[in-house]
Amino acid sequence: MNLRRMFAIVMKELRQMRRDRITLAMIVGIPVMQLVLFGYAINLNLRGLDTGVADQANTAGSRALVMDMVATGVIDPSMSATSPQELMEGLRRGEISMGVVIPPDFERRRFEGREAVQVLVDGSDTVVQSAAVQLAQLPLHTQPTVNTSRTIGGTGQVSPGQISVVSFYNPQRRSAINIVPGLIGVILTMTMVLFTGVAIVRERERGNMELLIATPLSSSELMIGKVLPYAAIGLIQTTVILVLGVWLFDVPIRGSLLDVYLAGVLLILANLALGLLISTKAQSQFQAMQMTFFVFLPSILLSGFMFPFAGMPKVVQWLAEILPLTHFLRLIRGIMLRGAGLAELWPEVLALLAFIAVMMTLAISRFRKRLD
Repeated sequence: MNLRRMFAIVMKELRQMRRDRITLAMIVGIPVMQLVLFGYAINLNLRGLDTGVADQANTAGSRALVMDMVATGVIDPSMSATSPQELMEGLRRGEISMGVVIPPDFERRRFEGREAVQVLVDGSDTVVQSAAVQLAQLPLHTQPTVNTSRTIGGTGQVSPGQISVVSFYNPQRRSAINIVPGLIGVILTMTMVLFTGVAIVRERERGNMELLIATPLSSSELMIGKVLPYAAIGLIQTTVILVLGVWLFDVPIRGSLLDVYLAGVLLILANLALGLLISTKAQSQFQAMQMTFFVFLPSILLSGFMFPFAGMPKVVQWLAEILPLTHFLRLIRGIMLRGAGLAELWPEVLALLAFIAVMMTLAISRFRKRLD
């Protein structure tokens, strides 16, 4: 073995890695990304859950009870309601994760030791359901009610037994009901971005780019033509996951099946547009797969698929709002599990449409029908 020749090969590989910016970025970027993402994303102690409050008693004791709940940090009152029905509508539309109902005869119920408070929770997320159960087990203080001659409020405390949790959409707490709809988004994100990420690069590597340059196709026609076949593949994948989810795991589809497919089309187009943008940047299929990894890892960790969205810091939540999977998960879970319609979930629809428009515009503007 000649050490000099072996050392020459080592230096050649080091220089080649130094020239490959994608590989160089992955050497440092992957450990940094995993450390930051896992450090911020893995947090099962939920804080600041959007909560609606229907205080029908409106007494000093009921207001003190709500303030005591807020003081735990678990809930964040973002909706005021006058009836449990309004809270139910907020849960169905995904505007809130929990609802607190305080009945008109709250003081009497508390004094008599009966159920005094109801916590309505979106059980489609089992972690949120667990947070609601923990909140109901805390002894919460209220203001004792004074009746001219005597205090009828006792110690001014609501015991855990007086707070009941009512879970909707997944009372059995089956994890498959929450996971399977999310898997549609995860699988589509992984496959669609990867398929189109190598589309343009593959044409260059196989020598087909010369043929495309000679055609009268415009850049827009070529890029859209590349996208459409993969969109059909994405719909087939969606159908396979839905059929298996219903058959094997008894996952409900409470909303419109058409809305499910429309939501799927939005995510498919968003991921295909992102993949095309990656394809215009990458110089080889290997580079395209490397860049896809940088998209897929944040998507699966920050979108709310694996870890609760509400447990992440605000800055990380703002970053997650850029990812199309975040909005799709809200759409698909709202439609399949809560029976909501696309019209009710319009903010997520608009976010996906805006992402598609931006990514396709950037991809088309970056693509040039030339070899260099």
